[in-house]
Amino acid sequence: MTRPIGIPVFERFFREVGGLNIDKQDIRRYRQFVDEMIDDIAITGRNAAKRNGRDVIAPADLPITKGIQERMREFDKLDVAPDVRELLRSDMRRPPSDVTFGEDTEDLLPELFGGMSVALARSFKVIDPRLVHPRTEQWEQTFQLFRLIF
Repeated sequence: MTRPIGIPVFERFFREVGGLNIDKQDIRRYRQFVDEMIDDIAITGRNAAKRNGRDVIAPADLPITKGIQERMREFDKLDVAPDVRELLRSDMRRPPSDVTFGEDTEDLLPELFGGMSVALARSFKVIDPRLVHPRTEQWEQTFQLFRLIF
């Protein structure tokens, strides 16, 4: 199994945003979350672009809700945001081969995933306000919440 990159950055991010202490296994789960979401967002964006007569996904084709927009703004204000943004930009898995993101869309993805990551970190406290060390069960619950809306 490969070692997750950016361990101190993601530890700091989850501590700052959600008051959570995470470990290497949690970072692997987080990466799984990002990988799943890139596919879901890519497919949704591709379908919206096709409905609009385009093959390339524009930012307007992405499923960005008001709540995610607000989390993106919150993400942008975090001290750790530049480091998380860079890790997301450099290590984000590519979408399915039948999906093409436009350049503006590619530039927006780290911001989108930063906002989604803020929502993910905070969702743990919705599940259990006293939670500090998420377990596999809580990760699965948060994944289920996101799967319901994406």
